[in-house]
Amino acid sequence: MTDETTAVAPKRRRAPAKVRGIYEKVKGSGVWWVRCADCTGRERREKAGTRGMAIALLDKRRMERRQGIKLPETLRHKTVTVAELVEAAVAYGRQHHRSLGGDNHRSKLLLALFGGMAADALTPEILERKLAAAAAEREWRPGTFNRHKAFLSLAYRLAIANGKAKSNPGRLVRQRHEDNARVRWLSAEEESRLVTVLERHYPAELAAFMLSLHTGMRRSEQYGLTWDCVDLERRQLTIPRSKHGGIRYVELDDTAMAALLALRGRSDGAGKVMVAGISGHGKLKGEALKTPKQWFAAACRKAGLADYTWHANRHTFASRLVMAGVGLADVKDLMGHKSFAMTLRYAHLAPQHKLAAVRKLDGWGREAALAGVQSGTTTGTGPSEASGPLAAKAAQVTVQ
Repeated sequence: MTDETTAVAPKRRRAPAKVRGIYEKVKGSGVWWVRCADCTGRERREKAGTRGMAIALLDKRRMERRQGIKLPETLRHKTVTVAELVEAAVAYGRQHHRSLGGDNHRSKLLLALFGGMAADALTPEILERKLAAAAAEREWRPGTFNRHKAFLSLAYRLAIANGKAKSNPGRLVRQRHEDNARVRWLSAEEESRLVTVLERHYPAELAAFMLSLHTGMRRSEQYGLTWDCVDLERRQLTIPRSKHGGIRYVELDDTAMAALLALRGRSDGAGKVMVAGISGHGKLKGEALKTPKQWFAAACRKAGLADYTWHANRHTFASRLVMAGVGLADVKDLMGHKSFAMTLRYAHLAPQHKLAAVRKLDGWGREAALAGVQSGTTTGTGPSEASGPLAAKAAQVTVQ
């Protein structure tokens, strides 16, 4: 017999036995998946890895099914990122918020800090640490930190309502203390310096500044104002939707009227009130005036005003009303405040009215009380004609 006839043919490798419930999603990839129904009859598919791992996972799932163990609902849900939550919050703000600019500005930083993280992986500790680092690097005020945290909390609240998140990490991060009690207002001398700067360097903005100073309007109210909301005959502006959602009315003094007339001369009396003016050819530009962010800080620096902002014009408006003797109830209405808590910040600016109030007590029971100290007796309340050494001295007191 020759070698050719006696040679033994090689054995064929047997294919592994088929196991029902496991499969390769991509043939030849070596990545195996498990397909199995849970105790509720709901079919699940899970990525396992190797074939051996798939068989082990299949046995485990079948055991859980026999024991009545229900698999978690999120077993097959794809990972939701913080970026998705933030983008959903921006879309929500586009429909419900008065100012979208702030939302967009805050969302950019939040996306840079947390966007790539899984939503359920963001903890209060991580949120606090990264936001605090950003605040220190950018020299934020406490309110800026709080606004960023609040926007991220909104994103999580919306996600919880939509079943995309289970908890809100922002709830456990403490607010930074904001010193809102401080009132920065403009003195007459400071106003004179600022107006001089505006006349020299920003003449087109002077009417906008005077209108703000004499109406106390919020920036969004003023720069969103349209001519159909201006009633020059009644000397009144209508804010269709104020910060708190309702209609409010703004009264106009002579300075505010003059500012509006100057602005009307730049437009055709329709559309936005705050427009840039007329071109050299006499045609209306109709372009919106620059916002105060683009020029007011520079004007204040030129005028030597420290820590004065456009919003402080509202403080100046309210402070001057109080110092002129206007009651706090009227100031509240003129400012469009929702509650007295905001208006009461200006109460300390009316010291003469407080002094007048307490001086009404002068003489009420004072002489009787002082006479009682001398005699060792007490008297009833009300003015008295009692006499004595202490009463005589009290009569000589003059409050300056």
